[in-house]
Amino acid sequence: MANIGIDLGTTNSLVAVVMNGRARCLLSDGGSAMLPSAVRYDADGGVIVGAAARDEAPEHSATTFTSVKRFMGRAPADCRADASLFRYRMDEEESRFVRFLVDDHAPVTPVEVSAEVLKALRARAIECLFGEPGGAVITVPAYFDDAQRQATKDAAKIAGLEVLRLLNEPTAAAIAYGLDKRGAGTFAVFDLGGGTFDISILQLDDGVFQVLSTAGDTHLGGDDFDRAVAELLLGGGEAAKALDDGEFRAVLAAARDAKHQLSEHNAATVQLPSGPATVTLSAFEAAIRPIVERTGAACRQAMRDAGLTPERIDAVVLVGGSTRVPLVRRFVAEQFGREPYCDLDPDEVVALGAAMQADILSGTSQFAEDILLLDVLPLSLGLEVMGGVTEKFIPRCSTIPVSAHQTFTTHVDNQTAVDLHVVQGDREIASLNRSLARFELKGLPRMAAGVPRVRVEFTVDADGLLHVSAKEEHTGIAATIDVKPSYGLTDEDIERMLEDAIDHAETDVDERLLIEARVEAEGILAALDKALAGDAALLEGNEADVIGQVEVALRAAMLGPDRERIAALSKKLDEVSAPFAQRRIERDLTKALSGRDATEVGTSLGMK
Repeated sequence: MANIGIDLGTTNSLVAVVMNGRARCLLSDGGSAMLPSAVRYDADGGVIVGAAARDEAPEHSATTFTSVKRFMGRAPADCRADASLFRYRMDEEESRFVRFLVDDHAPVTPVEVSAEVLKALRARAIECLFGEPGGAVITVPAYFDDAQRQATKDAAKIAGLEVLRLLNEPTAAAIAYGLDKRGAGTFAVFDLGGGTFDISILQLDDGVFQVLSTAGDTHLGGDDFDRAVAELLLGGGEAAKALDDGEFRAVLAAARDAKHQLSEHNAATVQLPSGPATVTLSAFEAAIRPIVERTGAACRQAMRDAGLTPERIDAVVLVGGSTRVPLVRRFVAEQFGREPYCDLDPDEVVALGAAMQADILSGTSQFAEDILLLDVLPLSLGLEVMGGVTEKFIPRCSTIPVSAHQTFTTHVDNQTAVDLHVVQGDREIASLNRSLARFELKGLPRMAAGVPRVRVEFTVDADGLLHVSAKEEHTGIAATIDVKPSYGLTDEDIERMLEDAIDHAETDVDERLLIEARVEAEGILAALDKALAGDAALLEGNEADVIGQVEVALRAAMLGPDRERIAALSKKLDEVSAPFAQRRIERDLTKALSGRDATEVGTSLGMK
């Protein structure tokens, strides 16, 4: 059984396989490699997938879905604006996940719609390969988060596919390009599809692919071009609002046709419900220029993260059907100071790379010794710790798979549980990052603060999915969680998180240091108060007054923003209470040694 590679796209999807040492896309009966990612649900319970569903969408607008990849792994609250743009009706009674209402059919989720596309690709593979495929490598945008990746795996499971790996789309393209050309150097992969945009900087050296950085927007692509052209054809957005759902779908189809014509001609004439309309190349480019320019920020971010300038990029590879637009190609050339590489078919290259990776995972591939793939994590992962700050376990742009661990303790006596809050993002304050999951390590025995040792481990697998475990080392009590949030980051979340992390880096660090100084001071005060409550009789002279004065000053400083004063007073409190602490230690040692001879003491200390 041959493994297959699948490009599950916003607009079109493809399936590919390696035959006789060469990757190739599998074709439909009509000779097309691309399957439109369109699904229609009939009243009799039937499902139509592909070109027929897409082309007849205006007549079946209430039961046809396209571009559902934009909705994968997202929350209902994040999707209402998009649902309105596509004229989809959402189930408003469902707050946990997105469900679309369908005439004469049960509501469907984006995962179920995507599963129908994957079923059609699986059926094509069965027909072309004369049997069931082995497993599948499925590509996802590099900036898909945990929820979006998990939603993709769920769709594959519904479709009856075994997912060998989720592979980032730009990385898949680089595999196809690198193995085809046997190149070496540093490459930028500019991937602009129907609904998502990714830019990845990769280094290729003797078959080793290392992703240096990645950035992007999970909500930007050819669909946005289509809507801009539709408004241009209608004379504005208000005219679009006046159309019924079927008419609106027809205008979108005409806009898509105009976009395709304008990739090769200076003008396009299309048929609208109201009659023929013409749009010029200059008007088209003026309408989409703001959308194209949105890709520039991600390109610059990726180069900064990789520590590179455009001059150090050896080649730029174009991926995705939207890169056929001449304005996009000119913009890429301006960003990187060189003409992009366009030899490979931008629609097929991702599926071909996925097929190569699937073949490598079979264990019998001739590519197996030619390639080592080192992908990266797009956003940092960490834990909220005392004081509400973020303790980063795995920084963004870390090579995956990756694992990291840290050991923590308790701050309260007799604490029997530890609450673990997992966050994603690059801000120093946990509340400013994305909350991924919470879980508890329960059943800890009652111990003094500072005694338990809780080892927390983060592991990101090759699919980019996160697993977190916690274990108290004295008792062996453990808890674990696979982080599967019910919905994911929006594109605005991702852009905001990275921009905020850069804009507020200095103030975030200052706030973190202030919080840490306060937490340390609280620990010193709590320990001292406990010691004084039990052993005040060991104080000598005016120690009580001196310690009390410093305590009062420290508590007052903790209410203010001067972390250096807090740190200085914490140190002073340690110093003035040191003689008292020393007498407590000597008293305890005397008690421990009372009535024991030198041999016993030596044995207890492990001395011969």
